[in-house]
Amino acid sequence: MPSPDAPHVPLVALDTLWFQVAGTLCNIACTHCFISCSPTNHAHELLTLADVEPLLAEARVLGVREYYFTGGEPFLNRELLPILEATLRQGPATVLTNGMLLRADVCRELRALFDASEYSLDLRVSLDGFDAASHDAIRGAGVWERVMTGLRNLVDAGLNPAITVTTAAEGVATSDGRARFLELIRNFGFARPRLKVLPLFRIGAEETRTRAYEDWERLTSDALTSDDAKVLQCSSCRMVTSRGVYVCPILIDEPGARMGATLAETLRPFPLRYGACHTCWVDGVTCTT
Repeated sequence: MPSPDAPHVPLVALDTLWFQVAGTLCNIACTHCFISCSPTNHAHELLTLADVEPLLAEARVLGVREYYFTGGEPFLNRELLPILEATLRQGPATVLTNGMLLRADVCRELRALFDASEYSLDLRVSLDGFDAASHDAIRGAGVWERVMTGLRNLVDAGLNPAITVTTAAEGVATSDGRARFLELIRNFGFARPRLKVLPLFRIGAEETRTRAYEDWERLTSDALTSDDAKVLQCSSCRMVTSRGVYVCPILIDEPGARMGATLAETLRPFPLRYGACHTCWVDGVTCTT
């Protein structure tokens, strides 16, 4: 239940724009997914190039500095590469992927986009364990091997992704776990390993796997000032989905987090009423790379 006494976060600057480019469609159903993406979840649909282009034009006028593409699984969207090409004409782009669809030809096309643009094209590949057993317990049988193929294809194409792992993978949150994971990334063939560890959000599938947020896990006005709120990601980002523009990538299943149909309609403060806001604040979360 949303908190009635919630602090508001101002939009300081619209620096980062997210696109739920695959909607909530995914080729797997992870046990900790905070929006319960799956092969059958159509809560948010795929975005087309025609959907994205007007938002890119509006973003250019508003001074957006970087763009992120997520899902679901972005590479399920057959227009992803043309969408990236259009985006890279005006700013850097990052794609968040589970790595399963990174075929050799796709990686070569990504490298061509990377080479042709004055802006950076980055990839984030999600893993959730140190080996097939621990990873596939969260993401599904056989997923690890397909991701390993995708990572090898990235190495061959000369692309160095950031590897993202959540604390659902036991031991990752410790300093020893991070060191072990960095060594694992080196062993994949990446000479300069990049690792991002994210906390769990107790919504979506994760709410069923472990627990939901408790009532006390809500931000209140006396605990968070407006100046404090400016460090949160929602003070500088918005999320575009097939159903409109939302405050951030985490809350797209909350009707109250939809702020409008255009970016201009969302340039206002947002009340931090949800348990996930508590996680962002306590853990200092940023979804950016």
